[in-house]
Amino acid sequence: MKIKPQNVDKSVLACIYGHGRGWVFTPSHFKGLGSRDAIASALKRHKQSGLIRRLGHGLYDYPRKHPDIGVLEPSLDMVAKALAGREAIRLQPSGAYAANLLGLSTQVPMRVVYLTDGPSRTVKVGNREIVLKSTTPKNMAMAGSISGLVIQALRYLGRKNVDHDTIARLDRRLDDDARRQLMKNIRYIPSWIAEIVHDLAEKSRGSV
Repeated sequence: MKIKPQNVDKSVLACIYGHGRGWVFTPSHFKGLGSRDAIASALKRHKQSGLIRRLGHGLYDYPRKHPDIGVLEPSLDMVAKALAGREAIRLQPSGAYAANLLGLSTQVPMRVVYLTDGPSRTVKVGNREIVLKSTTPKNMAMAGSISGLVIQALRYLGRKNVDHDTIARLDRRLDDDARRQLMKNIRYIPSWIAEIVHDLAEKSRGSV
């Protein structure tokens, strides 16, 4: 049975409201609610009304609003997750962005890099960029895990720039599950980072 356009519109709207402000999505998030054309028409109407914002080709968000600042920029992490879901790829934050996510750097990059098992490309979101960088299966072995984030952050900082303060921050950031995960994946880790991982494992809260 063909779903009426007005019902598709209501279903799309309910889905948007259900996820709440800050949600980043693509038309594929509404599969099953109606035909591709009906969903595209509904998104177009809600964009024209100002409810949602078009971030790029086939990419939208239900923007967050601040009482003083107004409409806020979307979370790059949410944008990346939407892209990963649409294209059925895995992503791993790397570089300065990985270090920032772990609190090892205060730098908030305008150009964030994700390693991916998909094709390389750059996605512009306002005045910021998300760079998807195709890499080897080995580098993606820990994609989406705290292990992957730690490895990429430490690689970015470099051996000479990892000091006692850096390790202390990691010590505060990682719980016992994360430490066990790092030890489990140690075969994928460069030797100098493996030394740090062993040190962190010995400081496991469960062994204190």
